[in-house]
Amino acid sequence: MPAEPGKRTPHGTPQEAPGETPRKSRRFPQFTRDTARPEGGGRAAPGGAPAPARQWPLLAVMGLTGLGLLIVAVDGFRVGTLLIGVAMLGGAVLRWMLPSVGMLAVRSRFTDMVIYGGLGLAIVLLALMAQPHAWLKIPFLDDVLHFTV
Repeated sequence: MPAEPGKRTPHGTPQEAPGETPRKSRRFPQFTRDTARPEGGGRAAPGGAPAPARQWPLLAVMGLTGLGLLIVAVDGFRVGTLLIGVAMLGGAVLRWMLPSVGMLAVRSRFTDMVIYGGLGLAIVLLALMAQPHAWLKIPFLDDVLHFTV
């Protein structure tokens, strides 16, 4: 049965007239009925590659974070925490540089970069300023800490 022009499919998208090529727009629809994939959320390697190779950016960030947590568990707090922060910063850099990062893409590219970078920077700064024997001393933050406590 031929489609009538102007009629809608069960999903709400307009049907094309017979013989007409479907219009491909890069814009998101005005009303979304489903969750949109994050930009860059495609595979990081071709589909024929094994599953770990397709998700190598996420595995790299998670592996470095896991190593940092292991170091923290064996009493290397500062070094392990620095490693966790560096993993987050690395995730931000990967999200910025690569067009497809697999499941490392959660939101839009800008949002992912800001979140990963901000959390990574905060973790690194806190690890460097941790007491006793802080490796980094920022007097302003020290005064803020003493004022709040």
